[in-house]
Amino acid sequence: MTPPSEHRATADTARRGRPPSGSSMLSRPVIVQAAIDVIDAQGAAALSLRSVARRLGVDAKSLYNHIENKEALLDAIAQQVLSRMVVPAATGDLRTDLIAIAHAFRTAALSSHREAVTLVLSRPAELLAHLTPLEATLAALMAAGAKPDWAVHAVRATLAFISGSLLREASTGLTLGADDPAIAGPREAALADLGLAHVALVAPYLSRLDHHREFDFGIGILADAFVRELAQAAAKA
Repeated sequence: MTPPSEHRATADTARRGRPPSGSSMLSRPVIVQAAIDVIDAQGAAALSLRSVARRLGVDAKSLYNHIENKEALLDAIAQQVLSRMVVPAATGDLRTDLIAIAHAFRTAALSSHREAVTLVLSRPAELLAHLTPLEATLAALMAAGAKPDWAVHAVRATLAFISGSLLREASTGLTLGADDPAIAGPREAALADLGLAHVALVAPYLSRLDHHREFDFGIGILADAFVRELAQAAAKA
């Protein structure tokens, strides 16, 4: 008969180890998808190695065989989310190509929980998933005659717009508008009652927000400016 002390030791060891039901199925892709599921279900603030382990039904320590730490997990999530981006085929028309690339990036970034957008945009730019759309954008600009240094300035301006637009869309901060009519109506009335003449004049428009339309408007202006600048530079050459 096994002494009670040995039974307790065996049970303690089992509790500290990886649960047999989940450990054999662990892999980096499985862990990353579970992390995305945590964000989808509970928001980015709930993400931790422990919350991912709970979702998978394993001991948190078992994750370290596949993911070095939380920073590595965040990088992997960003890589996974942006890997959904399908880079549009180049048409040779700069305006068309820039707008298509920007919309493809937006679609990929918003493909998971909106709170994941902040995570994706905050990860190092050296991630391959970030560099793929960068390569496509640089190719479009330089094919249109942009010099390397000018192309980099244009890319940075584009990224600044895309990042700001997506962060606004994800957090609804500094918009004053809403895409929900139930919210937009009262907001319009509040803006009109502020005693600010020009704000009151635009209140019907300022209180309503179509994120897709706003994104299209902004990236279109940028693309038009790039096309115009390159045409003027070519005319002077």
